[in-house]
Amino acid sequence: MLAIDWGTSSLRVYRLDANGTVSDVRSSDDGILSVEDSAFAATLEGAAGEWLAGEKPIVMSGMIGSRQGWSEAAYVSCPAGLREIASAMSTVQWTSGDQQQHRAWIAPGLSCRDQAGVADVMRGEEVQILGILERLGKGEHVVCLPGTHSKWARVRDDHIVSFGTHMTGEVFAVLKQHSILGRTMPSNGFDEASFVSGVSRAADAGGLLHHLFGVRAQVLAGNMAEAQSASYLSGIVIGHELHSAASDVERFHLVGDAELTALYSLAASKMNKSSVVHEAGAAPRGLFALAQYREGRYLNDET
Repeated sequence: MLAIDWGTSSLRVYRLDANGTVSDVRSSDDGILSVEDSAFAATLEGAAGEWLAGEKPIVMSGMIGSRQGWSEAAYVSCPAGLREIASAMSTVQWTSGDQQQHRAWIAPGLSCRDQAGVADVMRGEEVQILGILERLGKGEHVVCLPGTHSKWARVRDDHIVSFGTHMTGEVFAVLKQHSILGRTMPSNGFDEASFVSGVSRAADAGGLLHHLFGVRAQVLAGNMAEAQSASYLSGIVIGHELHSAASDVERFHLVGDAELTALYSLAASKMNKSSVVHEAGAAPRGLFALAQYREGRYLNDET
């Protein structure tokens, strides 16, 4: 089958064998925002190439199912597991240049409301969670998917019962690139001691907004080198995220980019919390599970 993770800024096409093992992958910067005139079929054909030949399951997830994507796949309300997500998948059909007919499934995102009744949504992360469900097992678990918009999901007995989103990655990028804080920050480099110091600072009184200005003040006062400030800022925003999302959690699971999961694991350890880092590949495993469900239950069903 083909498992396709299609986000805002990137496109990844995984080729899976009959056991769900990734045999090859192709990546590009053809996220949905770069696709002009809704040419999603042509973009996919360019990325997948000869992999599209013949009849095979094609399952997609991510922003490709948003209002700005190929075809909107409506959100499924929590709690939701494999059955609920697979049953709500939408389809797209098209004819390629060689007149071959294709059909692809698009996974829906999830929605929920927090204790105050405010809505929250995810699109794509739910498939990554499906990809590690077997490893989580029964019972209650907390899963963190760090990123531009970090997700913290509560999982109970193979169902995602609720989640919360934290704009940590985006806030860090905006502050570094467009605020006064970024004027003194180098473009790259990581200082672990400064990061840990930022995580510790997040536990102090004063709040996030006060702590953020302290990044600049520490440099101006000569208490911190400019080269250390970005790592310190990273520690502050991730530390605040952990205090907010995991205040009642002693152990949680991490899924995502290896560099980011390492940062969150380090921050957790400094807060006396333990984390389990899952290796890459959760998304294609989740898409494989969805394909298995659809092929098993709706075999030869064209509706």
